[in-house]
Order: sequence, then structure tokens, then C-alpha cells
Amino acid sequence: MDIIQENCGYCGTCVCVCPENVIELEENGLIIKDGCTECGNCAIVCPLGALNPEG
Repeated sequence: MDIIQENCGYCGTCVCVCPENVIELEENGLIIKDGCTECGNCAIVCPLGALNPEG
């Protein structure tokens, strides 16, 4: 998953929908830890388009 940090509004919506619980909001930005299955849930619900599937 690609993160466009400058688009992230730190709303936390992506954190709530991640079935693997690998997304964290840190002080310096959004972090996706190892274990992401590229399900795309976070990209679908992101209101600002900060998350895009790789490829």
C-alpha cells in the first residue's frame, strides 16, 4: 500500500477498517507495518485519497 502522507488528515478511519490491525497513526505520519494483505479497505474508506494500492 502506498501512503501519500501530505494527503493524510489523520482521521483514523483507515485504522478502524484494517482487518490485520497493521495501520497506526504516529506523530510523524501514517505507518503501515508488516502484515498488510493489500485488501484495500483503507484505500476505499480514506476520504482524502491518502492510501493507494501498489501496482
